[in-house]
Amino acid sequence: MNFPRSGRRLLCLTLFLVISSVTWAQKHPPTVTLAVDGTEAQRKIFHARLTIPASPGTLTLYYPKWIPGEHGPTGPIQDLAGLKFTANGQTLKWRRDLLDGWTLHVEVPAGATSVDASLDFISPAGSEGIYTGGASATDKMTVISWNTMLIYPAGWTSDELTYEASLRLPQGWKFGTPLPIASQSGSEIKFKPASLTTLVDSPVIAGEYLRVVPLAENPHQEMDIAADSAAALDAPQEVLEHYKTLTAQALKLFGAQHFRDYHFVYSLSDHVAHFGLEHHESNDSRVPERSLVDPELRLLAAGLLTHEYVHSWNGKYRRPADLTTPDYEKPMQTDLLWVYEGLTSYLGDILSARSAVRTPDEFRDALALIAAELDHRPGRVWRNLQDTADGVPAMQAAPHQWESWRRPLDYYEEDVLNWLWVDVIIRQQAQGKKSMDDFCRLFHGGQSGPPTVRTYTFDDVVNTLNQVAPYDWRGFWTERLTNHGPGAPLDGITGSGWKVVYDGTRSQQIRAWEGEHKEIEAEYSIGLLLQDDGIIIDTVEGMSAAKAGIGPGMKVVGVNGRRFSGDVFRDALKSGKNNSTPLELLVENTDYYRTFKLDYHEGEKYPHLVRDESKPDVLGEIIKPR
Repeated sequence: MNFPRSGRRLLCLTLFLVISSVTWAQKHPPTVTLAVDGTEAQRKIFHARLTIPASPGTLTLYYPKWIPGEHGPTGPIQDLAGLKFTANGQTLKWRRDLLDGWTLHVEVPAGATSVDASLDFISPAGSEGIYTGGASATDKMTVISWNTMLIYPAGWTSDELTYEASLRLPQGWKFGTPLPIASQSGSEIKFKPASLTTLVDSPVIAGEYLRVVPLAENPHQEMDIAADSAAALDAPQEVLEHYKTLTAQALKLFGAQHFRDYHFVYSLSDHVAHFGLEHHESNDSRVPERSLVDPELRLLAAGLLTHEYVHSWNGKYRRPADLTTPDYEKPMQTDLLWVYEGLTSYLGDILSARSAVRTPDEFRDALALIAAELDHRPGRVWRNLQDTADGVPAMQAAPHQWESWRRPLDYYEEDVLNWLWVDVIIRQQAQGKKSMDDFCRLFHGGQSGPPTVRTYTFDDVVNTLNQVAPYDWRGFWTERLTNHGPGAPLDGITGSGWKVVYDGTRSQQIRAWEGEHKEIEAEYSIGLLLQDDGIIIDTVEGMSAAKAGIGPGMKVVGVNGRRFSGDVFRDALKSGKNNSTPLELLVENTDYYRTFKLDYHEGEKYPHLVRDESKPDVLGEIIKPR
């Protein structure tokens, strides 16, 4: 077809403008609108609608897969439902990627400049699940994890993408979140535009029973606590005062804060998954309903909030380079979790004592239990500490049966012992003038301000330690990460003026754990961990029960000729200390019964720390408030 010269000029100009606009759109990160309807939270279903800028062709979208802090491809794609795409009123075809189930391909027709998406997130019922994919809603409360309720376009980093989010809640529910708010009208909240990174990093807690507890100002810090009952929120004032102290003690430890404000997002419910998940300006921590008002439950939860709070500095502000990915699709490498999680565990425990969240005795009981667990973990003979970090993405869902031989992800616990050892060495090398506090100020301090990320490598950790106190830190950590024992690394405990002993008295920590989890801990006597109905959770290889042929999954039904109960079992351990008669266990195994005789005569054994008066009390100095 022929056009007059003026028509050709007009056509060329039109094509130029179309191409230019497409090119401009491709070069400029899009803004996505996201509207989440949480009004059916009690039914455990959430509805989301998104408008995503797009151009004709194939639009590739991701459902978040590798969630920061979860250390694996845990994005709950299995609970994404009701997915539908439209453009200009036309329903669009889409297909899941055959090589990656978190990737979707949508066919966008000519003339379309955006795609509307609708989806549902089905929150698991019960109280099971892993992290943000776990049970998150009850009749009275919920936690909104944005990563579960959105998709995002490929081709951009999570920092580059902007989301304009809004949320509707059940009538009368209150909420708390670190995400900046633009406006609120009734039960609908509109948030200020934020990067996808910030959005995913900013959970919302909401519920009929929600209490806000101010902790500090400049920057503002608070607890946002939602519970399944009003009574669960009635914590003693001194307990809340301890968390105010925590914010002050953390600032003294690190010397700076890297958040605009901070929210302890705290769920009190028996019907949500229990865990702690770190965020830069908050933490999503979930515990049993009465954990603030029941002293034993409060003791069991004492290290959780302090741990997750420390992550704002160690894990969020300072982050391993291999864990700092540009989006939620790229795999994360977990080899430095002995710093990310291990150091956080140590510092969180220290701060729990410095802030009086734990008493000194409670702190020492927790440390003794860590030492005993690691000292009775035969899996350490074949699997080194480095592999517990390397193997995280494939190992998170491992069962508790055979845990001591498989070896769990215990870089948390073992590195409490290792970093305590580091603290002791620094103090020795510097003749008491330096400590891990100095490392924290160098490594995690700097200038206070809004969230930012500074990555690090193994070399950075070693170099900073050498700035504090010259030592063969590279050799130290290489040995700690690759050794196989024998025994747990207890030099930090012994070097700090204490030692681990065993006797027949259960600590308050063990009593509380057994009561809450309905378990019987005989790991340090005959090497058995049982449910209180006699079902065997685990055996410790090399100890009496395992040597006799007892294994996980079996059930103890009788003890010394009497029907099994916790009291009967413990009494039999005690009485065996005064005679030579074997401990006789009648055990059921897949419909068969067998009697096992254990030649054990040392009674009940539980760990404690006691002072070594030949050495100064360095541990007492470490946990002293600053």
